Amino acid sequence: MTVKNAFYAQSGGVTAVINASAAGVIETARQHPDRIGKVFAGHNGIIGALTEDLIDTSLESAEHISALRHTPSGAFGSCRYKLKSLEANRAEYERLIEVFRAHDIGYFFYNGGGDSADTCLKVSQLAETMGYPIQAIHVPKTVDNDLPITDCCPGFGSVAKYVATSIREAGFDVASMAATSTKVFILEVMGRHAGWITAACGLASESEGQPPHILLFPEIRFDQEVFLARVEECVGTYGYCVIGVSEGIKNSDGKFLSETGLTDAFGHAQLGGVAPTVANLVKDRLGYKYHWAVADYLQRSARHLASAVDVEQAYALGQAAVRIALEGKNAIMPAIRRLQDTPYKWDIIEAPLKDVANVEKFMPREFITADGFHITDECRRYLSPLIQGEDYPPFANGLPSYVQLNNHKVERKLPEFKI
Repeated sequence: MTVKNAFYAQSGGVTAVINASAAGVIETARQHPDRIGKVFAGHNGIIGALTEDLIDTSLESAEHISALRHTPSGAFGSCRYKLKSLEANRAEYERLIEVFRAHDIGYFFYNGGGDSADTCLKVSQLAETMGYPIQAIHVPKTVDNDLPITDCCPGFGSVAKYVATSIREAGFDVASMAATSTKVFILEVMGRHAGWITAACGLASESEGQPPHILLFPEIRFDQEVFLARVEECVGTYGYCVIGVSEGIKNSDGKFLSETGLTDAFGHAQLGGVAPTVANLVKDRLGYKYHWAVADYLQRSARHLASAVDVEQAYALGQAAVRIALEGKNAIMPAIRRLQDTPYKWDIIEAPLKDVANVEKFMPREFITADGFHITDECRRYLSPLIQGEDYPPFANGLPSYVQLNNHKVERKLPEFKI
């Protein structure tokens, strides 16, 4: 069969384990030189394909590619860029074909979330709509855990482990000082529409009175009077109150509490920090001394505390993406299927991209307690297996030792293209 080169790229917010998927793709492709020539990585995601800014991963040593498995963030650069429809911007698709043809690319692996799945689906349709044969496989990744069909998303398990650990440790701190100092601590975590990361904070509370005492989910409209009453009750009962809050909580009118009025590159509302908003409400209405923190990039880059399950799944999905492509399939996302909770067992199935792109998976109502402020036992059974095991990176001089690739650029063959 004809040997074709492959294109791999990372998209959207990066994670502690997205590079493990990259390693899975590249190492598996190297095992099939009779089918796959070189793996070119897009510098900064799909933008790298449009601008012909390609990285030749074949020039990286096996040791460097292997080290990606324990290195956080996106080794090749990521982006937030969504292809418009063919009708709206035919020039972009014609450019992709020019680049793919110039570099003999027959395989397309796109590693990202819901919007990236949409981009991958559009690329998969190039063969039919524009007469260029390309096999496009989506490699799932998102800390938000909001992709459909798959049991969980690579990146989420490690974030879940980090925020549960962080809020447990902060809870010990607040408890020790509450008699004379801070009585309310608020940790803001990611989650625009889906409260999976907020729910993970709840794993830190394993018995009555253990923090976090309150969780605020995007799926539950924020009622400030009910919330303030619960804060007052917790302080009265336990002496302090620890709160986990999603960046995407909304008021009764459906407006984000922290909306800035700006939008990002995908057209999503830019959120501006809900923790200080909630903290000021507590101060103004209840008068309690407070502290707040925003986990922000720390939660998604904390490879030093990655979940071993998460790392294993991220790598396996990269491997599976190549196997699926070699089977001649197109417009597919390898997905995790849960077989049992305890011990956690899973395998990989194939999800059609048309059923994945632009579909969000929200927290089921049965995962949230009736009062809307915590997780149920059913949610705990779902979450707990995903944070199991430690997969520490190597350390040098007391700090994690991560790889930085050489990222040798491929010589351009085409005229410049403006995006």
